[in-house]
Amino acid sequence: MKIVILDKSTLGEDIDLSPIYNMGECTEYPTTSYDMVAERVKDAEVIVTNKIKLNGETLKGAESLKLICVAATGYDNIDTAYLKEKGVALCNVPGYSTDSVAQVTVSMALSLVTHLMEYREFVHSGEYSKSGVANKLSPIYNEVSSMTWGILGGGAIGTAVARVAQALGCKVLVCRRKQEGDFPLADIDTLCKEADILSIHLPLSDSTRGILTKERIASMKKTAVVVNTARGAVTDEKALADAIKEGRLGALGVDVYSVEPFTEEHPFYDILGYDNVCLTPHMGWGSAQARARCVRMMAENIDKFCKGEIHNRIV
Repeated sequence: MKIVILDKSTLGEDIDLSPIYNMGECTEYPTTSYDMVAERVKDAEVIVTNKIKLNGETLKGAESLKLICVAATGYDNIDTAYLKEKGVALCNVPGYSTDSVAQVTVSMALSLVTHLMEYREFVHSGEYSKSGVANKLSPIYNEVSSMTWGILGGGAIGTAVARVAQALGCKVLVCRRKQEGDFPLADIDTLCKEADILSIHLPLSDSTRGILTKERIASMKKTAVVVNTARGAVTDEKALADAIKEGRLGALGVDVYSVEPFTEEHPFYDILGYDNVCLTPHMGWGSAQARARCVRMMAENIDKFCKGEIHNRIV
């Protein structure tokens, strides 16, 4: 079994890939540009990838290809219609990063609500030592137990965040397709209007792309905190940046972007220095434990596929 790993560096330099190497003859690349994919996968039977776009153009010469293993739960970078046409299987790794993403979501929200980085900077800059005052209490912060935490997307990660929010004393509202669950439900427009904290946990699809629109952002409280650890393209990124610049949104925390890494032309580039903005480099999924689970699950996907079993199959 010839296995090609296209973007190993996105899994971390410390990652142990031996479970996958045990599955066959492996070739790994730290990164692969779009125009290099076709050459690198032409003899592959299995492709392991995280972020690389795979479609009819990049896979056109991969005549031996049988399986693609995506190192993620989401697979919006894979052309599933093309795979179906060619009879190529696709497996993802569901649930591996739930605790990791939930932890980063909550950490980001709490840091922004508490203005933690601003207080830290006051001390680290030396201003606290010079002040002669024992404490500083501005900017003012509020207890999250007085707030409504809106969860946009009530899957495993959204539910994990909702449980933490509830434990902190928040009123929790969830917007989800399925009606069952442990938390009160609300439609997206009600969620946007009522949430003091809005965290986003949606997969990217035709129905969710741009779902947090300019109009919905405009309907939010001026003090609201938005945290997106799902997919950048489920929001109107320019509208979020504009709301921050114009003081129409309390704070913004984002770990995911429509273009990764984003360039100087991206609307978020203009708000990099804002105290009420926390932008991180798509790291929320990547705790050491989550990445180890991801590798183990991909190896299991390859093993099950070779045995003719259906396991974590998307296509």
